[in-house]
Amino acid sequence: MTLRLPEKLREELKKPFGTLYRGNETACIEDAKRDFESPAKLISVGDVVTFYLIKSGTIPDIAIVDGMVMRKPAPKEMIEGTKVPEFTMTTAINPAGKITEELVRTIQDAMKSDRPTRIFVQGEEDLATLPAIILAPQSSVVIYGQPNEGVVVVNVTSAKKDETRALLQQMEGNSWKSKL
Repeated sequence: MTLRLPEKLREELKKPFGTLYRGNETACIEDAKRDFESPAKLISVGDVVTFYLIKSGTIPDIAIVDGMVMRKPAPKEMIEGTKVPEFTMTTAINPAGKITEELVRTIQDAMKSDRPTRIFVQGEEDLATLPAIILAPQSSVVIYGQPNEGVVVVNVTSAKKDETRALLQQMEGNSWKSKL
C-alpha cells in the first residue's frame, strides 16, 4: 500500500519541520552541524544536503537521495559525491507525492545497520523525511534541504515523532501507516 499526499497537506509540508539554517552549500551545513554533536543517528534527505554534508567531512548514518535537484537531474559530481565507499548501497521505489511501504521498509533496515547506508530512491525522496523521523531513535537528527532557503535540522524527540505521525494520519491510504 502507498500513502498519497493530499492537496490540503502540501502547503503544510512546505514549512520547515525543524530549525531552518539559511544560506547555501557548505556554510549552512557548517552552521547546522554546530548544533548537533553526536546524534544517535544522522539521516540526510536530499542530494544537495547529502553532498555538502559529506563534503564537509560528515558521513551520515543514512543518506536518502534520488539523483534530482529541484526536479532536474543532479550534477554528475553531486551524484558521484554521494557514493562514498563507507556506504552500503540500496534502492527503493517511491513515486512523487507518495510514501511507499518499500521505502519505509528500506529505511527501517538502514536504521538497524551498523554501517552507513545510502538509499537511492527511484522516484522522489522528498517525503522520506516523515518516516525517517518516526523510525529514527530518539536523539537522532534528520537534515533536509529547504528549497532556495537552506537546510532544516529536525531533532528527533517523542513530541516530534507524535507530530509526524499526526501528519501521516492525514495522508490518503492506510493499511500499514498504523505500524509507524
